[in-house]
Amino acid sequence: MNQLPTSIIIFGASGDLTQRKLVPSLFNSFIKGRMPKNFRIVGYGNTAFTDEQFRVHLSGGIHQFAAFKYSDEEWNTFAPNLAYQQGRYTDLADFKRLSEFVSKWENGSGNRLYYMATPPGIFPNIIDLLGLTGQLQENGGWRRVVIEKPFGTDLASARSLNLQIHKALNENQIYRIDHYLGKETVQNILVTRFANTIFEPLWNRNYIDHVEVTVSEQVGVEHRAGYYDSVGVVRDMFQNHLLQLVSLVAMEPPASFDANALRNEKVKVLNSIQPLRGEVVASNTVLGQYQGYLDEEGVKAYSTTPTYAALRLQIDNWRWQGVPFYLRSGKRLAEKTSQIIIEFKEPPHLLFPNARAGMTPNMLVLYLQPDEGIHWRFEAKVPDTAADMRSVDMEFHYADSFGKTSIPESYERLLLDALAGDASLFTRADEVETAWGLIDPILESWDAQKRPPSIYEPGSWGPAAADEMIILDGRTWSRWQGH
Repeated sequence: MNQLPTSIIIFGASGDLTQRKLVPSLFNSFIKGRMPKNFRIVGYGNTAFTDEQFRVHLSGGIHQFAAFKYSDEEWNTFAPNLAYQQGRYTDLADFKRLSEFVSKWENGSGNRLYYMATPPGIFPNIIDLLGLTGQLQENGGWRRVVIEKPFGTDLASARSLNLQIHKALNENQIYRIDHYLGKETVQNILVTRFANTIFEPLWNRNYIDHVEVTVSEQVGVEHRAGYYDSVGVVRDMFQNHLLQLVSLVAMEPPASFDANALRNEKVKVLNSIQPLRGEVVASNTVLGQYQGYLDEEGVKAYSTTPTYAALRLQIDNWRWQGVPFYLRSGKRLAEKTSQIIIEFKEPPHLLFPNARAGMTPNMLVLYLQPDEGIHWRFEAKVPDTAADMRSVDMEFHYADSFGKTSIPESYERLLLDALAGDASLFTRADEVETAWGLIDPILESWDAQKRPPSIYEPGSWGPAAADEMIILDGRTWSRWQGH
């Protein structure tokens, strides 16, 4: 990171994301001594704030969401770095004033990180106006733009958005953020695989029976009902979060930890997933809607928007041929959890006389939240028996080993990476488009068939049809419990 003054300009600075996530994450990094030596955070939005009012507004979020206790002195040292500019997102004159404001503080060359904490429809206009006012020109300092999801609502809109922003920005200036990739436990997938020699030789079709990826929530749509009803669970969770997890589990070892090397391997995985189109969609996907969804405020009457989905995917490459990947996600389910289960094949021969037919397979569980850790299930002999066996669990928990506050907010890591110019945990244009290319045919098929989602009871694990889909393969969903 060069020593030029660094400006972090947040569009949509009066909103919830800035108060709850962005500024608390930047404050945590400041307390840890990880921010640039000379920096300023400039909020931009329609709300009328003075600098002091903006600081008071943000202090509430800091008080509630900072990762650790802090002193008044620490806040008073950080707060002068916060400034605010009121303006519209469609007014060239307002953007010129923003440019003059930031340039005056820089007093020469400076680095700028622009963060789009606004509705996605506004992104292109903001970037156009930044370009027209010369704020994206790299004259000595760098210029980077962080774009929040959703990045498009289908393949066509994602391509259109890429074309629009590429008119003003090079790909290496664009940081498409998926907060899931900032989670310590998601990054630990790569460490588990590539820093431990015991796993990689087994990480293939010869030893792994199947892979399950579950991201479940106990809450319903809550205050997001109006937005959620227009997108549904597949666009909201599968196109980004779940396919990102699949790519990390299934990717080949990159040549280095360089951003492009890592993202190249992820794109290869997405390109290898067998597309689901036409008639095969019905037998490989299940869509559900929790009972009571239609009563949520903001949901259209007779809405068929899914709040649950389960998918069976196949990866057509040498490593994973014939190994199904089962993905599921939904709202109002039995518990809040995010986990990846790697279930290994049974031994080819039951050697022990008391071994039961269909013995319990070995299982590796990567627990992403809330009980972050790794679980390894294997078979052990029951003492004082001839050869009876039972499953035992070897566990690692982040909270036990590093403390309950050891895991930082995902935005903290991602913002620091964007400031450092490390795009490893951000998605590239071809990655976004390839993921949409997998999701679009599924959505189109369900729309064409006009099949309503299966209704499931809140507090359950989703519709019975999801269990039936996996039972047809001779398997069941794992009901893994953490601590």
